[in-house]
Amino acid sequence: MTYQQTLDFLFSQLPMYHRVGAAAYKADIQPTIDMMAALGHPESKFKSVHVAGTNGKGSVSHFLASILQEAGYKVGLYTSPHLVDFRERIRINGEMIPQNEVVDFVEHHRDLFSRLHLSFFEMTVGLAFDYFAKEKVDIAVVEVGMGGRLDSTNVITPLLSVITNIGLDHTQFLGDTLEKIAVEKAGIIKPAVPVVIGETQPETQPVFLRIAAERNAPISFADQHFRVDRIEDYTSELTGEYQKKNIATVLQAVHVLTETSPFAIPPAALSRGLARVVTNTHLHGRWQKIGDAPLTICETAHNAPGIDSMLGKLATMDFRALHVVYGCVNDKDYRKILSHLHTEFAKLGKPFSWRFSQPSVPRGLPVADLQAAARDLAIQGPAFPNVKDTIADARQKAAPDDLVLVTGSIFLIADALS
Repeated sequence: MTYQQTLDFLFSQLPMYHRVGAAAYKADIQPTIDMMAALGHPESKFKSVHVAGTNGKGSVSHFLASILQEAGYKVGLYTSPHLVDFRERIRINGEMIPQNEVVDFVEHHRDLFSRLHLSFFEMTVGLAFDYFAKEKVDIAVVEVGMGGRLDSTNVITPLLSVITNIGLDHTQFLGDTLEKIAVEKAGIIKPAVPVVIGETQPETQPVFLRIAAERNAPISFADQHFRVDRIEDYTSELTGEYQKKNIATVLQAVHVLTETSPFAIPPAALSRGLARVVTNTHLHGRWQKIGDAPLTICETAHNAPGIDSMLGKLATMDFRALHVVYGCVNDKDYRKILSHLHTEFAKLGKPFSWRFSQPSVPRGLPVADLQAAARDLAIQGPAFPNVKDTIADARQKAAPDDLVLVTGSIFLIADALS
């Protein structure tokens, strides 16, 4: 198989949540357990940190990997989804897994995949853990895909579990209240393994305290130990205002890890890891600048907490007028999001305009449907078939001191970056 044939097999033969939505979700971790046994239990051959949460888990994972890398360790990083290249999901010290490793793994284990009826996500977890074990990483930072309890990554027993926060997202799978979602996320809490919770929330704190007590897992809440008032207090290539909460979570996670594990992280490695997170791990799409004059920003915020954080950052920006490029997937409450964004943009007290597009994945909401929904809300804006043309039109019509904001979906941002 060529690398492209291997990708075609991974993407098209088996369902993947970010492409097809609910059809790809399995409420069963047993196939992953069976796969790990067949692979010789790679998940037990490296140390790890496990990161879950509704928002911030990607940034926190990249921060931790960068910091551990600066401390001199060989660090695996598993994240999802990817934006441009599938191999973004699996990195060691920032370098993507080589194409031949992907091809060899799939070729050697296709019969296993078929026998166990594995999903895209399960196969990818198998590939990542097998690669980390084979390459003998000192430690891997593993981001949960969705939820926690039944997520394929939940076969590891980490040195530390981290849960950033809880918001109402993927409610059709994880539950329709913060408490129910917290139970699913808390599924990554392991017996006697310390857990750091990023944010103290009245609805979820009792859930985490109860489950941690049941599992004899030492628990701490990052915002009760660290408070980052200004993002400027910490030099970082990630500048969104919402990174204040993520950095507080990371500071507590590093503190607990150094107190309870053999991993030493000097203060200089901590500050360098925060400062060089994009350079070290090649994270993309978090308030990422893709153009100047007019300043053009990509932001992957796609649910309520992420959107509110994005709006907080926007309120601190100095620009003449705002040009919004928006597209989303079909299982988001896009009418509610559009209405909320329109109201908040108006509060900025500056001229703003909309342009609509659609992500190039099967779940992408057709741009005509999005434009019609906007029109029902008295929101007007032209529609374009792809994000490249949409951004080009926005930049052409904008003044040099305007701001073009591309947002609404991880997959719209993927299109913009590719």
